[in-house]
Formats: sequence, structure tokens, C-alpha cells
Amino acid sequence: QGQLVESGGGSVQPGGSLRLSCAASVYIYSTYCMGWFRQAPKKEREGVAVIGSDGSTSYADSVKGRFTISQDKAKHTLYLQMNSLKPEDTAMYYCAATVLCSIATRQGVDYWGKGTLVTISS
Repeated sequence: QGQLVESGGGSVQPGGSLRLSCAASVYIYSTYCMGWFRQAPKKEREGVAVIGSDGSTSYADSVKGRFTISQDKAKHTLYLQMNSLKPEDTAMYYCAATVLCSIATRQGVDYWGKGTLVTISS
């Protein structure tokens, strides 16, 4: 009923790009706001971007202008296009289904994916 599967992580040089994907079950996609969180080593998990069912989006200040969240409702798939990547973007990225539709808190997230690792290094 509730499943999120991320893909697309990898290792790139600073300034590079990656696109993350998250395949969700029909139940999740039809019920929740979808978003991306990330957790760097020794840091707390933080919100990156969320998208509502109406297509409205919200981004963390640290990624505005560089990352774009989007979705393909027909495929129940969430995306995160990441451009101009920086070493500080290195983290495990998690897809999330949240009832609060907010990146400000992990509360409200009912489902998490297992994560996909993004490493930015020269």
C-alpha cells in the first residue's frame, strides 16, 4: 500500500547535475504531498523541496534556483532535478509522503523511501 522507491543518485563533480526519481504507489500518490529530504553525515534530516497536488512547490533556501521538483502523476513518479551541485549537497536523499506538505518539519511524513546517495566531489 505504501511504497516509495528512489533512484538516480550517484557521484558527480561540483557544478554537475543529477536527476532523482521516486516511484510511488497509487495509494500514496493520490493521498499525500510528495517531497524530498536529505541527510548529510552527522547532520539532521532536512527538507529540500515539496510539491502539492496542485503543482505548488516549496524549496529550501539552500537549493532555490538550482533544484527543481516535478511530478508525473500518470506514472506516480516524483523527480528532483539538481543542477549546479555543490559539495555541501552531498547527502542521502529521501523521497517522502507528507500530510503537512512542508519542508520545515519531518513531522507529518508518513512514508519514507530508503534513500539514494548523492556525492559531490572533485
